[in-house]
Amino acid sequence: MSIQDRRPHSDRRISPVFLALLAVLGASAGALWTGWGNPRIGVFLFVVAGWLVSLCLHEYAHARAALHSGDISIGTKGYLTLNPLKYTHPVYSFIMPLVFIVLGGIALPGGAVFIERGRIHGKWKHSLISAAGPAVNAVCALVLLGLLSPVPEPAGPSLTGPQYFYSAVGYLALLQLMAAILNLLPVPGLDGYGIIEPWLSYNNRRAFANLAPYGMIIVFMLLWNTTINNWFFNTVIYNIMRWFGQAWGYSGEGNYLFHFFNLNLGSIFGH
Repeated sequence: MSIQDRRPHSDRRISPVFLALLAVLGASAGALWTGWGNPRIGVFLFVVAGWLVSLCLHEYAHARAALHSGDISIGTKGYLTLNPLKYTHPVYSFIMPLVFIVLGGIALPGGAVFIERGRIHGKWKHSLISAAGPAVNAVCALVLLGLLSPVPEPAGPSLTGPQYFYSAVGYLALLQLMAAILNLLPVPGLDGYGIIEPWLSYNNRRAFANLAPYGMIIVFMLLWNTTINNWFFNTVIYNIMRWFGQAWGYSGEGNYLFHFFNLNLGSIFGH
C-alpha cells in the first residue's frame, strides 16, 4: 500500500466551513454561559450557527445513507465533507430555511443532496435515505431537550448567566423538533413524501413530482395561518416539550431574545 493510499480521502475530510460554524456555535455558547457581551446577539448567533450545523448534518445523513445503499458517486460530489457549499441547491438547503426561522420562526430543512436513485435497488433503501435527515433533527432535539430537563425554571425578564444559554438551547431545541415533525409530512418535496414515494404507483409519482419544488412554500404558507399555527405550537410542540422540564419556558425566552430586530434598536446594545 502506498503512502497516498493511506492518506485520508479528500472527499470525506471535514470542511473548514463546517468547522467555522462549530467555532461560532462554541464561542456564542461560551459568551452566553459567562454573560459576556450582549445576550440577544449571543442567542441569535448560537441559534443560527446551531441551525446551520444541523442542516449540514441533515444533508450528510442523506448522503451517507445513499452511499451505503449503493450510490458510490456521493463522495465525489463532496457531500461527505459537511460543506454546505457543495450541495446542489444552497438556496433551498440553507438560505430559505434560514430566512424561514428569522422571519417566521418556522423550521424547515430543504433537500439538496442529489442522489443517483438508479444506483439504489430496493424500496426500503430509498425510504431509509429520506428518513435519515429528519432522524438527525429528532436526535438533535432530544439531546438539546435533555440538557434542559434538570435546569430550574427561567426567571422571567431578569435572566442572568447560564439562563441566557438555556434560552438559546430551548429555542434551538424547538426548531429541531419542529423540523423533524414538519419534514416528515407527506408533502412532495419534503422527506416525509420521499419515505412513501417508492411505494406509490408510477402515475402517482409522476403526478406529484410537479409539486415537489413548492413543498416547503406550501407548508410555510399553511403555518402562516393563525389557526393552524396556534394548533401546531400550542398542541403538538407544547405537549412534547413539556415532558422535558422547563424546556417550553426557555424556548419562549429564546424566541424573544432571538428576534431582537423586532425590538427598539437602542435597546440592543444596552445592558
